[in-house]
Amino acid sequence: MIRPIFSTLALLAIATSVHAQQTASPRTKYNFNSGWLVKVADEKGAEAPAFADTDWKKVTLPYAWNEDSAFKVSIDDLPTGVAWYRKHFKLLPDSVGKKVFLEFEGIRQGGEFYLNGELIGKSVNGIMAFGFDISDKVKPAPQENVLAAHISNSWEFRDTEKNSRFQWNDKNFYANYGGINKNVYLHVTDKLYQTLPLYSNLGTTGVYVYAQDFDIKGKSAKITAEAQVKNEYAEPKKFSYEVTITDADGKPVQTIQGGEQTLAPGETKSVSASARVSNLNFWSWGYGYLYNVATTLKVGGQPVDTVVTRTGFRKLEFANGMVKLNDRALQLKGYAQRTTNEWPAVGLSVPAWMSDFSNGLMVASNANLVRWMHVTPWKQDVESCDRVGLMQAMPAGDSERDVDGPRWQQRVEVMRDAIIYNKNNPSVVMYEGGNAQISEDHIAELKALRDQFDPHGGRASGAREMLGSKIAEYGGEMLYVNKSAHIPFWATEYSRDEGLRKYWDDWTPPYHKDGDGPDHKGESAASYNRNQDSHAIENVARWYDFWRERPGTGTRVNGGGVNIVFSDSNTHHRGAENYRRSGEVDAMRLPKDGFFVHQVMWDGWVNVEKPRIHIIGHWNYEANVKKPINVVSSADKVELFVNNQSKGFGDRSLQFLFTWKELPFQPGEIKAVGYDTTGKKLCETFIKTAGSPAAIKLTAHTGPNGLKADGADMALVDVEVVDARGNRCPTALNRIKFDLQGPAEWRGGIAQGPDNFILSKELPVECGVNRVIVRSQPQAGKIALTAISAGLKPASIELVSIPVITVDGLAKAMPDAGLASHLDRGPTPAGNSIIPTRKSVRIVSATAGSSSGQAAQAFDDNEETNWKNDGKRATGWIQFELERAANVNEVELKLGGWRSKSYPLRITVDGKEAYQGTTPKSLGYVTLPLKPTQGKTVRIELIGAIDEKDGFGMTEITGKKLNDAEAGSAKGALEIVEAEIYEPITR
Repeated sequence: MIRPIFSTLALLAIATSVHAQQTASPRTKYNFNSGWLVKVADEKGAEAPAFADTDWKKVTLPYAWNEDSAFKVSIDDLPTGVAWYRKHFKLLPDSVGKKVFLEFEGIRQGGEFYLNGELIGKSVNGIMAFGFDISDKVKPAPQENVLAAHISNSWEFRDTEKNSRFQWNDKNFYANYGGINKNVYLHVTDKLYQTLPLYSNLGTTGVYVYAQDFDIKGKSAKITAEAQVKNEYAEPKKFSYEVTITDADGKPVQTIQGGEQTLAPGETKSVSASARVSNLNFWSWGYGYLYNVATTLKVGGQPVDTVVTRTGFRKLEFANGMVKLNDRALQLKGYAQRTTNEWPAVGLSVPAWMSDFSNGLMVASNANLVRWMHVTPWKQDVESCDRVGLMQAMPAGDSERDVDGPRWQQRVEVMRDAIIYNKNNPSVVMYEGGNAQISEDHIAELKALRDQFDPHGGRASGAREMLGSKIAEYGGEMLYVNKSAHIPFWATEYSRDEGLRKYWDDWTPPYHKDGDGPDHKGESAASYNRNQDSHAIENVARWYDFWRERPGTGTRVNGGGVNIVFSDSNTHHRGAENYRRSGEVDAMRLPKDGFFVHQVMWDGWVNVEKPRIHIIGHWNYEANVKKPINVVSSADKVELFVNNQSKGFGDRSLQFLFTWKELPFQPGEIKAVGYDTTGKKLCETFIKTAGSPAAIKLTAHTGPNGLKADGADMALVDVEVVDARGNRCPTALNRIKFDLQGPAEWRGGIAQGPDNFILSKELPVECGVNRVIVRSQPQAGKIALTAISAGLKPASIELVSIPVITVDGLAKAMPDAGLASHLDRGPTPAGNSIIPTRKSVRIVSATAGSSSGQAAQAFDDNEETNWKNDGKRATGWIQFELERAANVNEVELKLGGWRSKSYPLRITVDGKEAYQGTTPKSLGYVTLPLKPTQGKTVRIELIGAIDEKDGFGMTEITGKKLNDAEAGSAKGALEIVEAEIYEPITR
């Protein structure tokens, strides 16, 4: 038997000490996650305090009652229904006469909440945080209170007040993990207090901390802290307001006095204090530097209420087609990730350190942005992105279209609540109004919300598309390349193909040929279903489209793009599996080759600043195998060596891809070396042939302070099959059996097989590795995990869970306790990140063979307008007048039906032919190289029949054909959406 680490008497002594510390605080925030009871049934009378609940399931929040089905079943088969959650708790004696509030970070979908049998309120949107003032309903110590919640996660759940379903309660993209699936807190404050940022139910906005008047080089800014203060005493209250800023090391930076105020009984008003602060460390990409800003109310010189806001300071700009962070341009690079950010057999309800683990991996792949999809992320992920230095585009709640009436009002309310709740989080840099274009009136309404509740955060308000909007502050299509000289346009998702981590290539068991798999809604698997080799190369091809149009390539540039998705997702899908496999890591966050491909291509603010190199695949094949070798590098040329013998330089394509078309396998070492144009070595990497599988290796990952015995913390355990020298065997598929002993719960992992092996204690490794989850129980102690497999040396690992003090349902330790910021990338570098590669020559006017009145629309920086002729060959020309004579060497065009049409064109400069050829099909723009020709007029004319056939074969995952693939104009017409003229850079 495993004995507890601490005796009961020791625990009581610690609890007494904790209580003594708590009573000295002017405000107390409790972790309210422990000691909940759950029953999945619509029990009548379960709100009553005396209701018999002794046989209900004991859980620690966050907890989705249907977690067992996460990744076991398709999103549309996730269990739905009604569940009751109940909690027995007692307040401390020092709470008498004080205000008491509940804060829920969110539930799914709608719930009614009862305290001691009395209804205290509802929450129905299934996304956002909300709160309740229970001061007049909670029983003082030592009496017991019972909180009960009746929660439905039905797909058909309706907002009865608006008589409407919710647009985002959707079986495609918002995985339905039901119940109280996020954290809960209890706050005890004085009757003179700073409000909580919980508009729903409470109608309050909390504290707002922001920076202005930045001097990035001088490391200073004006810092302001505003607090909404309420007086619930029966008499006026005179108080002083004080702000103290503390750095990441806990050292005081500056104290700011906000003067004295008097509030009448029942009055609410905002107070503020500002000062210029020097020696600031600015929050940045991969540099999650955070400060604690304490705002304190004092009466008679004594503190009566203190709120500590953890925040960071950074400068944002959205102009000239790009985003600037701390005065430095960056091209957005990252992922469109499902907001549920889920894990197998757990769903979204993971401990805070696992949010950092997952989101930190995005930064490790050199992503600078995550665009959460459709609905606002929960606070834990928002705060995690603060710590790891990952910018966020934050939506409210939507589906794939604009709406009106009650459903639009629901979206407005969620955006309002999300802005108020997350306005102090520096990683939130954009507010997304829709996953499809919304009307000008609607974007204006959302901007007004931003200006009301977050006027100084520097954040942009926009939505997907918005290409012709006069109001939006950013936009961009879903799959295609857009450019602008004004607001940034970036792809809100791209590269949507799928591929399991299990499948290396065509030559490795289990031999998944690229494109194998069932049709999906009439679409052949050949258009989307890939193995790791092919998926990685596809990632290169799709990013290259954006890299070509990066800042520095002219006046009009592309702002970047986000790859969908980062981790395999329990949402809509294609192929034989019942979940989406588009991730650069799998559902357990084990990297695929695409992860390392992005590391190479994205390691810089715009251009690559740190040369990298990665060999796609492994080097363990049968003796007779000959296969292509692909290397991804930011070097100018790459040389390959097999067992120290050079195989020459690879053929370069797509800027970053180097290929050796057929290489015989030879056991040993394969090495790739990258050089610059002068032959200087920049980077190198190698992989070796592993021996036969010999043993199992286990490696544990826990939070920075170990595994907490709170019933919610988790440990990740990697299981590898290794050879006799300890090298992972990359082709191993061995089946592993696990045995777990001690105070822990098995949650397991995922693999391809029956029910995806969810919760199974026997599952295979894939590509030599897998990962499993173990969850702590409320009892501390030793936990032993053993792994065995036929023919392999077994392995064991021991974990020790650490006691967590909870008394009467209240705990002082927060879920994110001990989580430090990631500062690996360092502060924003000095200097310009843009390297100009060509120079735009401004077009001042245009004439055309027909429709001359619309000719200016071919160069107006509005991708919703275009010029096209009447379809006759003789009128298929347009001529541009430049602002000055220039040595024209490139013309870039966005052509009508760009994905489905190829145009045979002739281009002349002042009448001299500079180009003749057929334009390639593209995902946006084509750059046509011209014979450098001096001139002031550029004429583009159609000289043959147009090829009109889709060149990419992409459809929505729902099976809907994308509009962009349709013919853009009448048959035979020359159509130009945007034209740009360039000359070389003169240095």
